[in-house]
Amino acid sequence: MLKLLPNFARWSRAAAALTCMATLTGCDLNFWRMDGHQSTMVVEGPVAQEQLNLFIVTVWVTLVIFIIVGGVFAYATWKFRARTEADEHAEPPPQGHGNPLVELGLIGGSVLALVIIAIPTLKAIWFTYDVPAAEKANAYEITATGYQWWFRFEYLTEQATVDASVKTPLVTSNELVIPVGRPIRINVRTVDVIHSFWVPKLAGKVDMIPNRANFLWLKADKPGYYWGQCAEYCGDSHAVMRFRVVALGPREFNDWLDQQLQTARNVAPRPADANRPRPQFASLRSFRTNETGITERFEVDPLASWQQKQAPEKGEDAELVATGKQLFSTKACISCHTVRGHAGAGVAGPDLTHVGARTTIAAGLLENNHEQLQRWIHNPGAVKPGNKMAKGYVDNKITLTAADEAALVAYLESLK
Repeated sequence: MLKLLPNFARWSRAAAALTCMATLTGCDLNFWRMDGHQSTMVVEGPVAQEQLNLFIVTVWVTLVIFIIVGGVFAYATWKFRARTEADEHAEPPPQGHGNPLVELGLIGGSVLALVIIAIPTLKAIWFTYDVPAAEKANAYEITATGYQWWFRFEYLTEQATVDASVKTPLVTSNELVIPVGRPIRINVRTVDVIHSFWVPKLAGKVDMIPNRANFLWLKADKPGYYWGQCAEYCGDSHAVMRFRVVALGPREFNDWLDQQLQTARNVAPRPADANRPRPQFASLRSFRTNETGITERFEVDPLASWQQKQAPEKGEDAELVATGKQLFSTKACISCHTVRGHAGAGVAGPDLTHVGARTTIAAGLLENNHEQLQRWIHNPGAVKPGNKMAKGYVDNKITLTAADEAALVAYLESLK
């Protein structure tokens, strides 16, 4: 034991030196701050805050237990160590059953620790189970459905336009937009295997189980852009089954809602389009396996990027968009996707009525820009193994030229 003490001291000094160097040199200390995109330590909603409070109580209780047990162990190791070579070979002392007072104290201390943890646990379970009674009248209800491997969000109280005489509940995919300061009750469902709905900074995870109705609630304290994730293994691309939650102020949320309830946008041709030179279609560059699809610029302020995506793209080519719209039907995209007011009634894939206004595609995996959208259309199986879109290419013998891909990208980007 004594021989290890000098080494332990050296290791401690080395660790302390490395920490100081990292601090003094301005090293990225995100690990220590624990404020990453899916951090449970930096929260921005009452449900996540309640769960964090419970975690902190548990940490303090276990820390006290660790200090007491570790302290007693260290004391006993030091006090009863072998001081001479003869002590190392001596017979062990007579073994007893311990001190009754100590044993009763340990039992009492354990019960006390459990009580300290149990009280806030019961309080947290009661609070996070459902929207508090005082706020239920103001709750906004949404159904989230898990697919392999994407999320469908249905706004139950909103009626979106299909055509002049038909309305349907508003459906979006992979980006859940909510109003700030209002409790959101989310019904979680699945159409295939078990998934799990988790937005770490707003609320804990709840499983989506076949043939079972589950739910959770959450609320955002301020406008923000939050990362979500499926937290239950569900197949080949489980790790890249992601989504986003965008929390907006009341006025901005209502503006977004008004736009989403309309049918898909049409790009009107301009007189200059007839004389404009047709674009040259370059081959898609090669992507490395698992190459990230999110730019650094987007990471800096994703909410600002989302707001910019709501406006139509500058310099749209109406003829190219029209070509993409036609390809969307002839290449069998309409069998899996819906674009309200244009074509398609598919439900196997995400609703694309306003896909151009989303910041991500492929269930939160790729940034929604020209390059990444073309990358996804070109070879979805290379981006997300096992997905149904890649299988559809094979089953329907779909092939796309560079010109086809460019036209489809232009069409999808126009759907604001």
